[in-house]
Amino acid sequence: MKLVVVSAGLSVPSSTRLLGDRLAGATAERTSADVQVVELRDLAVEIAHNFTNGFPGPALGAALEAVASADGLIVVTPVFSASYSGLFKSFFDVLDPDALAGKPVLVAATGGSARHSLVLEHALRPLFAYLRAVVVPTGVYAASEDWGAEGLVERIGRAAGELAGLMNGLAAGRSGAGPVSLPTQGGAELVRGGGFEVVPFEQQLAALRPQ
Repeated sequence: MKLVVVSAGLSVPSSTRLLGDRLAGATAERTSADVQVVELRDLAVEIAHNFTNGFPGPALGAALEAVASADGLIVVTPVFSASYSGLFKSFFDVLDPDALAGKPVLVAATGGSARHSLVLEHALRPLFAYLRAVVVPTGVYAASEDWGAEGLVERIGRAAGELAGLMNGLAAGRSGAGPVSLPTQGGAELVRGGGFEVVPFEQQLAALRPQ
C-alpha cells in the first residue's frame, strides 16, 4: 500500500509538514504502507502554469499521479483567512475530479490560534466530500500552543487509527478476503468487509421489539 501526504506548508521548517509527518508515522505504524510526501511549496509555479496552459509540468504530473494512485491520503494545510491556503486549493483544483472517489482521506490543519480549529469542518471536510473521498471522522488541528501539550498525540493516534482501518479494509477487499460475520450481543451478527461493520437492518428492527 501507499500513503501520500500532501503538505501545503510554506516555511522551512514548517509546522504543517511536521504535523503531516507525525500523522504519517502514526498511520504507517498501523499499516504496511510506504509513505510519500508531496510538498506543494515546490510545485507552486507548475500549478500556476497548469491553470494557464492546461498541462502539468513534470513535477506536478508526478505529484498528481502519486495522489491518484495512493491507497490513503493525509492532507495538511496552514490556515489563511479562516480557511485552507490558496496553494492547497489550487492543487486540488488541477487534480482530476474523479481521482479521490472512494479514497480514504485524513484532513488536518495548523494555525496560530485555536479559534481556527473549525476550519476542518467548515472548509476541509466539505471540499473532500465534494470530491467523493471517504473522510475519516477525526480531523486534527494543531494551534501553536498544542505542540508539546496534552491532547495532540491522542488526536493524532485516533485519526491515524481510523485512516489505517480504512486502508487495511480496502486492501483486504482487493485481496479477495470476503466479508466476515461476527457474533455480537443479542444474537445479532456484524458483517465486516472493506473496513466497515454493518448490522443488517432487519436485525436492528428486531432489537427494538419488546422482549
